Amino acid sequence: MTEAVFFDLDGTLADTALDLGGALNSLLRSKGLPEKSMDEIRPVASHGSAAFIKLGAGITPDHPDFQTWRQAYLDEYGRCFDRETVLFEGIDALLVDLNRRGIKWGIITNKHAAFTDRLVPRLNFTVPPTVVVSGDTCAEPKPSVLPMLYACERAGVRPENCVYVGDAERDMQAGRKAGMKTALADWGYIAPEDTPENWPFDIRIGTPSALLDWLV
Repeated sequence: MTEAVFFDLDGTLADTALDLGGALNSLLRSKGLPEKSMDEIRPVASHGSAAFIKLGAGITPDHPDFQTWRQAYLDEYGRCFDRETVLFEGIDALLVDLNRRGIKWGIITNKHAAFTDRLVPRLNFTVPPTVVVSGDTCAEPKPSVLPMLYACERAGVRPENCVYVGDAERDMQAGRKAGMKTALADWGYIAPEDTPENWPFDIRIGTPSALLDWLV
């Protein structure tokens, strides 16, 4: 029996790409660099600030200017994080249905608490999450199992009775290693060069409502 369903945030529960990309383009404009299109932004939107800095400036974490760029990007995102971010279609209805079935739900994200704690209340979930685990809640973020096990402990559920829904390889890896069932959200930020068919998922779903038909 399913006791809880946990979700990734960016690209799974919420479409955050417009604000994540908006922060990047604002930073690029300030430096006189060309902006990036949404077609370029969406595939990296689940991969954190380092992916955006590489996309926008070609700078990787080993570059001496990386930390300066990273802080500037995070400052920009902190100013616009909730302007255009919305829940994906069907997500709130899914969460309401889970609640009706007596199934808890929660968030396990690699987004740092400085942003998660501000964004989640603004998403106006009809049913609030039982637990929210951010990227810096535990000693290690996904694909580590630590956030997964911590979420289970806080929710009072066993991993083997849980499902994790995400749109990235690390999501499927973390869920599987924790002993959860895993569901790949096809509506998320999956890049053309990704090979999701090789990721360790139990089911691949095209819409949030498809999850309900699979749960037992």
